[in-house]
Amino acid sequence: MSTNETHAFYQSTYKDFGFKTQRMYPNEELCRFMGRKYFDKDLEERKNINMLEVGCGSGANLWMLAKEGFNAFGLDESKEALALCKRMLTSYSCEASLVNSSMTNLPYEDNSMDVIIDIFSSNCISDIEFETFGIEVHRVLKPEGYFFTYFPSKNSDAWKKADDNDRINKNTLRGILREQSPFFGNNYPFRFLSIDEYEKNLFGVGLQTQYKETVSRTYNNGSEYFEFIVIEAQKPTKNMQKSERL
Repeated sequence: MSTNETHAFYQSTYKDFGFKTQRMYPNEELCRFMGRKYFDKDLEERKNINMLEVGCGSGANLWMLAKEGFNAFGLDESKEALALCKRMLTSYSCEASLVNSSMTNLPYEDNSMDVIIDIFSSNCISDIEFETFGIEVHRVLKPEGYFFTYFPSKNSDAWKKADDNDRINKNTLRGILREQSPFFGNNYPFRFLSIDEYEKNLFGVGLQTQYKETVSRTYNNGSEYFEFIVIEAQKPTKNMQKSERL
């Protein structure tokens, strides 16, 4: 499984299709997370809350974080995506710190981020790379900081109806190759997990799940079902870890 495939796919897609590659407005579940945790903060407090989106793409989520007054950071492997993201931020008269780097090597100091956001990005990396990514998330998050993720579930028809020849391993398709499937044409290794598998992975790197749900929708006039995992996980303080053991 090669992340080079994914990188090449997105570089060419962002170059050829620009802002049409990605949605223009924030993910609904991210908005709900922000409402639960952060939109009650006043503007003075918000500017000292560091929020990083990994796989920020052309900035559909990042502009909202920046426009709402948070100290926003965006990371993506695609330079084409980051160029679009910069234009998106400028169009909303806001700013974010953008970095061209990998999810498995977050170029930030230990305990520096209050929130790390992953929306349909870590499904593009391998199981082994995801473990490294999880370790990096734990390192970079401040104690009591949150990791928010939105990830494809194995309950989706895209996974369940896939041809066995299209499976790389127990979690990954070679791409979304079945024409009826949502996200058809995403021709790179594409991972799915169950909510329990995802939670177990987070627990393995020291993150504690605080909130977990699935959300779903249908496509193609109701003939295709797709499910998304939504998890908020927190980096515990030493006191939180101690009380957990008692």
